[in-house]
Amino acid sequence: MKIGIDARFFGHIGKGLGRYVQKLIEGLEKIDQKNQYFIFLRKENFDDYQPQSDNFKKILADYKWYSFQEQFFFTFFLKKYQLDLMHFAHFNVPFLYSGKFIVTIHDLILIHFPTIKNSTLHPIFYKFKFWAYKKVIKSAIFKSQKVITVSNFTRQDILKNYPNIPFSKILVTYEACDDFCRISFEKDEDIFSKYGIMKPYLLYVGNVYPHKNLERLVLAFEKIGQDKKNFQLVLVGKIDYFYLRLKKIIENKKISNIILSGYIPDKELDRIFLNASVYVSASLYEGFGLPLLEAISKGTPVVVSQNGCAEEILGNSARYFDGENIDDMAEKIKEVISNDGLREKMIKRGYLQMAKYSWKKMAQKTKKIYEST
Repeated sequence: MKIGIDARFFGHIGKGLGRYVQKLIEGLEKIDQKNQYFIFLRKENFDDYQPQSDNFKKILADYKWYSFQEQFFFTFFLKKYQLDLMHFAHFNVPFLYSGKFIVTIHDLILIHFPTIKNSTLHPIFYKFKFWAYKKVIKSAIFKSQKVITVSNFTRQDILKNYPNIPFSKILVTYEACDDFCRISFEKDEDIFSKYGIMKPYLLYVGNVYPHKNLERLVLAFEKIGQDKKNFQLVLVGKIDYFYLRLKKIIENKKISNIILSGYIPDKELDRIFLNASVYVSASLYEGFGLPLLEAISKGTPVVVSQNGCAEEILGNSARYFDGENIDDMAEKIKEVISNDGLREKMIKRGYLQMAKYSWKKMAQKTKKIYEST
């Protein structure tokens, strides 16, 4: 088969989606020497991927995500390669694409959280953009041969919102995380000093979109600080419009001991995961949640908002709170940081839970989907 993979999100530029695409391609290279793969990348990540197998070829497809160029020109660009199957790793499938394809739908966040707070656009443009997103997502789901999701939670969410889709059309391939620490030649103290971090600290890694619920986390931390004055809250992620807005909220409320570190490279981030007292996620909705697995793989207890996805992925290895209840959030976090015995139990359960997930299994299952489509 001639199989195309839309890898324009490949690597760190695509955040969690980029990690998914990268690990999928790396896994397929190890297990599939039979099919021919065409890997479509943008200029900014073209050099990040170097094919490791003769049946993998990278191709420059510098079409911006969610753009007119993507929807129109990318469609005709793909036709040149006469693919037997195209895998779009995200919902942004060109509306006019008529070839055989499968699509990975990671979540339906855009459907559940269509608030203007999610965008820096003018309200009129945002409404048009939201309408276009819904059309593209629906088209991708209905026109695809198969839909891959990364959790049963997302699978059920798709079926609930698009009830005419057959259950058998949607298949789950769990993501995973690297169960090793990338080597950093810097001392822990030097890394902490660079970002202004001091132990002990709570950790969050990711963006600050409204559904991530960081405003409530900040308020919960303020309550925790009344008893645990020596703790920091470390928020790791690219500094953008949403982070700057959160920074203003923190400054206006005069809440101390919160570090907005900006982007941290993986080698340094591993050390920050390893030394955190607790990893906290207050998110109200997730399709999977890679940082949750990253945390338990590094022996860091996870305290997380109670939602279907987190409970599915972490099982009994995490402590859960009501994401809309600031008092409950603060109480559950304090419970874990104050009880060494509970922390040790959570760490052991975390290692057992992490063993259920593997990038290799994900690649193997995806390959079977390709060959059965």
